[in-house]
Amino acid sequence: MARKTKPVTWYMTTPADGIIELSRQAGTPVSLPDAVGQVIDHPNPCANKWFDESRFSYFRMVKRVGEALEDTGIWPAIWPVRLWIVEPVGDAGNWSHQHYPYRLVAHQIRVLEETDPWPALGAGGREVLDVIHEQIPERALRWAADWDADPEGMEEWRRNWRLCGTRDIGRGEWAQAVADMTAYASRESAAQRWAEQLATDTVDRILAAIGFSEDAVHYARRRAAELTVAAQHQARLSPYVLDALRGVRLDAASAVAA
Repeated sequence: MARKTKPVTWYMTTPADGIIELSRQAGTPVSLPDAVGQVIDHPNPCANKWFDESRFSYFRMVKRVGEALEDTGIWPAIWPVRLWIVEPVGDAGNWSHQHYPYRLVAHQIRVLEETDPWPALGAGGREVLDVIHEQIPERALRWAADWDADPEGMEEWRRNWRLCGTRDIGRGEWAQAVADMTAYASRESAAQRWAEQLATDTVDRILAAIGFSEDAVHYARRRAAELTVAAQHQARLSPYVLDALRGVRLDAASAVAA
């Protein structure tokens, strides 16, 4: 019996107004909400397929939703974004099937529907958003206060966390490398970069009007990014790695110092 091929779902990401950001920057805005159910043509397609004759030479789509925030022209990181399911129409291509097997470019697309945006932040996207919106605002204040209460002690604890593991918890530097490799293997590198940026931006916003030291803010930013990465990969990594990313030993050290 012949094996059935699973249908491929292709994704595109836009800002909240639904306009493809690269098309906006090129001066030829393309609105996906206005085209649901329709086929749309690229307003200024490249003559030589598939070369970047401009920043917006073709429509870009991905079949791995965790990479849907890559190469969109949207930066700095924002939330919410809008996630769209599309399909290529006519000729389509790829720069390198070896290095970018999850990407596709085309001059025509059909806009099928809008879908929930959280998968763009990875399989743990809901948990990532919970950390960013519900946990980091409170924790950022505590992290920064812990640092400024004992800068030398916290710097030593942070160094030990980064370079030294224990029987139950891995060293932080290694745990971050494991998370990076996991994101790459799962095709969620773009999701991880975006989530980290959202987390650090949240810290900056929370601490902006408070007189913490620059080092304290930097510490809070790193803790926020690491906690967010742990949320993204919590179903894939062991507690040995996750507790390092969550800073369990650093929180314990702060509690002892207090």
